[in-house]
Amino acid sequence: MQRYAQILSTGRYVPEKMLPNSYFDKILNRDVDEWLVQNVGIKERHVMADDETTSDLATHAGRQAIERASLTPDDVDLIIVATDTPDYLSPATSIVVQAKLGAMNAGTFDINSACAGWVTALDTAARYIITDDELNHALVIGAYGMTRFVDYTDHYTCTLFADGAGAVLIGVGDKPGFLAGRRLARGDFYDALGIYTGGVACPTTPIEENGGVPRVRFARKFPATFNSENWPPLIESTAEKAGYTLDEIDFYLFTQLNLNTIKEIMRILEQPLAKTHWIMDKWGYTGSACIPMALDNAIEIGRGPKLGDKVLFCASGGGISMAATVWEWTA
Repeated sequence: MQRYAQILSTGRYVPEKMLPNSYFDKILNRDVDEWLVQNVGIKERHVMADDETTSDLATHAGRQAIERASLTPDDVDLIIVATDTPDYLSPATSIVVQAKLGAMNAGTFDINSACAGWVTALDTAARYIITDDELNHALVIGAYGMTRFVDYTDHYTCTLFADGAGAVLIGVGDKPGFLAGRRLARGDFYDALGIYTGGVACPTTPIEENGGVPRVRFARKFPATFNSENWPPLIESTAEKAGYTLDEIDFYLFTQLNLNTIKEIMRILEQPLAKTHWIMDKWGYTGSACIPMALDNAIEIGRGPKLGDKVLFCASGGGISMAATVWEWTA
């Protein structure tokens, strides 16, 4: 009997503490609000509490997705956490989430493709569901705790990054949900954006750099048109792989870093803005969590995909890693 992977439910967690653009006007002693709104689309963002970690964010979102599917943690067979802000170098954040959820029947692993991680994890989970008849429910969580690594004197980074988590529960269905996926990478930009410490190449941050505290930083410039040049062919080829034209895709969700980029991509694809959704205005940039958070929010406010709609997710992140996947909406 043919096995199909379907999205059963979604979940989301947004930390309580909110920082408006005006907060940064004050701490940076410069007007950043107008520039952020016009060029990025961010008006405010949320940051985790001092006693919260990435696994806490992921656990909240994952639990909500499980409950919305009318399941229990015991029903989960696999947990994949996509993050580049893990609780620890080792062990994986997914095993911490398993313990906090009480999902003791689930296997676990993390995926780090930076901000492309959740789409990559979603693609991976679908293939597990389709090929392993012992695996019936997979929890796929994107979680981001980047504010732990922000230098609040650096106006290039501190106004962008926020915290949050988004999740979907994948299950076995009697008709296709997952239709196609593709991944691309441009490794020649591995040294452009990241947290360049804490691993074998650089075990510790030198004390002369931010007092020895690891920080996310733009180490060198990305091409300004990188996404507008690389997303359209990735999107077109993934839609074609799924057997659809761009016009036949009903709903698009992209990495939520820049609203102007999303508008430009939709213009290049010749698709109406009504086919997409964005959240950076109220939640800032939440990396690997941003697409599932946007999906959950779109559903919540009645702008999400309807039964039978074709949905395309497209993401890119530091490295540069890219991923896209197409689904038929069955939830």
